[in-house]
Amino acid sequence: MGFRVVGEEVIHRGHVISLAVGRFAAPDGEIFERDVVHHPGAVSVVPLHADGTVVLVRQYRAAIDRELLEVPAGKRDVHGEDPAVTAHRELAEEVGLRAGRVEKLAEFYNSPGFCDEHSYVFLALDLEEVTSDAQGPEERHMTIEQIALPEVPALIASGEISDAKTIIGLCLARQRVEGLP
Repeated sequence: MGFRVVGEEVIHRGHVISLAVGRFAAPDGEIFERDVVHHPGAVSVVPLHADGTVVLVRQYRAAIDRELLEVPAGKRDVHGEDPAVTAHRELAEEVGLRAGRVEKLAEFYNSPGFCDEHSYVFLALDLEEVTSDAQGPEERHMTIEQIALPEVPALIASGEISDAKTIIGLCLARQRVEGLP
């Protein structure tokens, strides 16, 4: 018999996340506790133009008190919504683009040592402009930038791009487009 959940006590329920103390049993029967953050999940989108440039946003992130250069992204806050539908919605809201098609590049857990957030990253193709609908002060004050995919490795190496979902998405998009192994 492996590990199993014994119980959980929610100690904080916030706007996006909840924090719980979970109780677990190890295979040998030892009971232990862990802090667990519950998150609804997220999607991120790599919007790729036909000329090989991608659209990024420079957005303030309160948890680290600085701006980051990131791919457009958002929470999976509509219960039961397909992640691809969320990707289309977030792309339009944040950067005013509609994708003719999206392709899933990957899905992953961001920090499974303490959080259950499950994320998806999509490649958005066949882009056309639509009206954006910024949500919240961070989105209303973010800037939109374009970079060429070949610039990605240098931007990661320099620390200009340091966000995990962005690194994952851009590297996989580059791999897909450039046929890299």
